[in-house]
Amino acid sequence: MSPLWAQCFLHILPPGGDVHAVADDGASIMFEAAGGGNPDCIALLLEYGGSGNVPNRAGQLPIHKAAYEGHYLALKYLIPVTSKTAIQKSGLSPVHSAAEGQNVQCLELLIENDFDVNALLAEHISESYDDERKTALYFAVSNNDVLCTEMLLQAGADPNKDPLNCLLVAVRAGNHEIVRLLLSHRANVNCYFMLINDTHFPSAIQYALNDEVMLRLLLNHGYKVEMCFDCMHGDIFGNSFVWSTPEEEVLPGWTPCIIKDNPVSIFSTL
Repeated sequence: MSPLWAQCFLHILPPGGDVHAVADDGASIMFEAAGGGNPDCIALLLEYGGSGNVPNRAGQLPIHKAAYEGHYLALKYLIPVTSKTAIQKSGLSPVHSAAEGQNVQCLELLIENDFDVNALLAEHISESYDDERKTALYFAVSNNDVLCTEMLLQAGADPNKDPLNCLLVAVRAGNHEIVRLLLSHRANVNCYFMLINDTHFPSAIQYALNDEVMLRLLLNHGYKVEMCFDCMHGDIFGNSFVWSTPEEEVLPGWTPCIIKDNPVSIFSTL
């Protein structure tokens, strides 16, 4: 921190300053410092009793802000002073924040400090999204972020935890590289979005019909083509639809009784 910044902080802190003061939106001084990313500011606030466990009105903590903004050094200060209980109460992990902000270095730091890459958003946060996303991996895939996607998968992220499977998102976006990564880490190639309807659609293959490379990727990883013709509701008679076998017309063979020699010349009628 520059001497000027240090003097300013020391002036507003004790005896007249309050490190626990919050703004109208509930953001603490520590939260604002995390957004600014200056590790010296955070260190000084901690020295004078500031806390990393005070959420704003949206429930986010300073650690979420630093991870989202990509402030690596600030995040290093906040990780050891932020309680797991406060993070759990917030309803989201800083891993979500780093993935959403596309900050691979912060994501790596969190993974190195044993943050769970399969942590799920709290229900009320998940429901605020139309797709009801839950995982940090979903944020990375929906951002077309290859680096964060690869890092999360290598750290053990499960690609099959979201209602709208990450694979469907990547196929729809036409991102071959992310699709390869997901399939190589056991993404369910036969997934479908049950929140929209209770049939097998939309399935991955319908997004790939005009993309030969994508189509080959799906088929080579075990896509069940017969799902395209399967309806669990059955036909009008209440039975599962079965393709009828067309009856073959039996044609008579080439025998003298079918084709007879005609001794009459065609010229005899002229």
